[in-house]
Amino acid sequence: MNILYLHGLKSKLNDQKREVLEKYGNVFAPDIDYNLKHIQPELILESIRGTEINVVIGSSMGALNSYIISDSIGRPCLLFNPPLSKYVDDNQISAHYSKGNTFKQIVLGGIDDIVDPRETLSFLANHIQKEEIDIHIDPKLGHRIPLELFETQIKLFFSKLCY
Repeated sequence: MNILYLHGLKSKLNDQKREVLEKYGNVFAPDIDYNLKHIQPELILESIRGTEINVVIGSSMGALNSYIISDSIGRPCLLFNPPLSKYVDDNQISAHYSKGNTFKQIVLGGIDDIVDPRETLSFLANHIQKEEIDIHIDPKLGHRIPLELFETQIKLFFSKLCY
């Protein structure tokens, strides 16, 4: 199994979280310069050209890009505090993949002061029609994802997939 993990703005995948992900497969975590452009799914996919991705996981700005990539290539995704309200429909990319499972698991922090969970829920209410979505709202969670919560959500996500 190949896992594409996309970090957030001004962050990277740390060793502890990488170790959690590696229990489930090979981890591809490109370094992304969001200062160039916040939304860059084509550049991200180009950086891993030739690699078949099975799932996409992202945090914050990486979760927004993960959402777009997941929709475009038809792979399940796990999104931590995605700023989906910044999504624009013309961000779809033309990828040459066979569409598959588009299951989405979304984790939102109830007290996130960077990505307003109400805006994300509003986006989902207005844009999602056919995908299977599992939304988890933690009323005490801010923007940062603690290791324990990360590990719990990763385990839950993979338990729902048929891999």
